Amino acid sequence: MPLGKIQLQIVTKLVEMGRLDPEQRSALAVRPEDLSGDSLDKLLQEEFKVTAFQCLVAKSRALNLSPYNVAHYRMTAQTFERIPEDFCKENLVLPVGQVGEMLLVAFANPFEVTLPTKIQEMTGKRVVRLLAREKDIRDKFAKGQDRGGGGFDDVIMQIGAEYGEGGGEGGELKEDDVNEESGPIIQLANRIIEDAYFAGTSDIHIEPQEKEVIVRNRIDGICHEKLRLPKKVGPALIARLKIMCNLDISERRLPQDGRIVFKQYTKKNVDLDLRVSTAPLNHGEGVVMRILDKQKTTLPLPALGFSEENLAKYRECIRQPYGMILHCGPTGSGKSMTLYSALNEVNTPDIVIRTAEDPIEYTLPGLNQMQMHRQIGLTFATALRAFLRQDPDIILVGEIRDKETAGIAVEAALTGHLLISTLHTNDAPTTISRLTEMGVESFMVSSSLLCVCAQRLMRRVCKTCRVAYTPVGREEEIMQRAIGWNGQIFKPNPKGCPKCGGSGYKGRVGIHELMVSNEELVAAINKEAESAVLKKIAQRGGMKTLHQDSILKVKEGLTTIEEAIANVPPDM
Repeated sequence: MPLGKIQLQIVTKLVEMGRLDPEQRSALAVRPEDLSGDSLDKLLQEEFKVTAFQCLVAKSRALNLSPYNVAHYRMTAQTFERIPEDFCKENLVLPVGQVGEMLLVAFANPFEVTLPTKIQEMTGKRVVRLLAREKDIRDKFAKGQDRGGGGFDDVIMQIGAEYGEGGGEGGELKEDDVNEESGPIIQLANRIIEDAYFAGTSDIHIEPQEKEVIVRNRIDGICHEKLRLPKKVGPALIARLKIMCNLDISERRLPQDGRIVFKQYTKKNVDLDLRVSTAPLNHGEGVVMRILDKQKTTLPLPALGFSEENLAKYRECIRQPYGMILHCGPTGSGKSMTLYSALNEVNTPDIVIRTAEDPIEYTLPGLNQMQMHRQIGLTFATALRAFLRQDPDIILVGEIRDKETAGIAVEAALTGHLLISTLHTNDAPTTISRLTEMGVESFMVSSSLLCVCAQRLMRRVCKTCRVAYTPVGREEEIMQRAIGWNGQIFKPNPKGCPKCGGSGYKGRVGIHELMVSNEELVAAINKEAESAVLKKIAQRGGMKTLHQDSILKVKEGLTTIEEAIANVPPDM
């Protein structure tokens, strides 16, 4: 039986592509075998040396579809946001992208005419069909690539071959085992960073344990275990990361800090830097890397979670000609992003802005940024002294850590400069006592201070799958005491959805406690009043506490009451 119409068209397209000559086409056309589907592909690949992808291109041209190489597609948690994974597995389709109102879907069977309509009804999007190899789609589902550590399978297998399975269980680790220049180790280091970046990670933790090395990613403030590696791989991986940030790989007894400019080590379009900190731990060296995404510009102030009232007050403060604005909160509470956003808003050609940072997290055009270097004596205090002779309008100091920096910062704020900085305190009123404890006179604090902004980051409840309910009992009492309101609020869906990766939460929102200076507050600071007294005065002046602001975010449906209480305890 000669070739069918579609098979003949495929062979004709291969002739047009220059992969077969007309004689080979004629020979194939009169073949007595039934060359349908896979058997034709097999024959073309084995006898005529046509590659699998060339077969796909020819087939797609014959069917007037676009070819898609699924083997190069990276599956993520967002892949099945619109089409359920089970449906995709059953029908051998894979959503690979979206352009406006069009959904790009790779199909293994181009003759399945009802599927596009089903998908269109399911998603409300117009479906654009792409043709992919059935084997590639099946392989993707089999590997579960890039989710739950699946994207590391190939590298882990290579490492297993190089270091031996379960290496490092007992026995001393030899120096020869540490080969940070081996191919699999370089691939592993890159893959850990890339995978973390695509998953929306803020920090990567590489932690050596007694019998293995654990890699954890912090996403939306919560750590998730990503990977477990053989013990012997640890020193090689950490040495590789040290090489990437030019640290001393022979020094394993002292903590070291560095920076990785990742685009030097990858061909992918990933422009990010990593702030790296190594530390000697009981089972070997550990590393924590903070991801600084250079493709993300600073967010505008309204996107940071400020309430309308707080935003208006804060904007008024950052436009003052002189004075001191302080941000306080623990590490990872969004202080840096708020500072950069504030500077971005007032950054105009007629204003000179100088920043002293350790490290420079994001580079902003129009800012003059200085990196601290304690080893050679370039500290915040020396940078501040230098800035005062460089005619700035606004000075940003990364952190006030000691008496000297605090003293110079207050002097700068009193001599015609707007000074912005951060402190590690729990709330706005305790910042005053922290400064006086450092040795700054209370009258200097009161006369220089414009405002103190305490902040935290809370996880946003997923908008797609959140569940509405009316609080009762203790929850109702908390809502009433904080903001005098009780109505419908939201809680996370325990099953989650593809958009939030099954967690019920997606992204984060800031909560703020903005204490703006006023006459009553100045008088109380001068009398060295306690923090509790300052807090009451600030509240009389219109300050919403962190707890009140967090409950307002619950009321607005941005987060949950569990998340609010977990971040900030209720006011006494």
